[in-house]
Amino acid sequence: MDWGKVIFVFFILMSLTSTVGFLYEQNLIMLFIAGGVNILSTILKVGVRSFMAAELMAASLVADLHLIPAFIYMQVFDDINIAITLALGALVANIVSIVFVCLESIKSYNNYN
Repeated sequence: MDWGKVIFVFFILMSLTSTVGFLYEQNLIMLFIAGGVNILSTILKVGVRSFMAAELMAASLVADLHLIPAFIYMQVFDDINIAITLALGALVANIVSIVFVCLESIKSYNNYN
């Protein structure tokens, strides 16, 4: 088992599920956790050399650039509607990230056979 890949996929899934958690329970702590996990996921993608590394990094950056302003809108401007809208955008980016990981796994599986 490749533990590096396990940790990599773990943080991608945590990014997705923590964003869903914020959308279920709209509070600042959940949004902070979602943003923090997503930033950690982005950091893990730096330097990855794989078939879809650029696409994975782009999707992660899109999610970051939705969750960071969502946190600012919720904390500074107290506008939960904008925060939820931005979190939905991050959710879509995280789903796309999961699809890319699945495609990459299928490609690597086909290369072994």
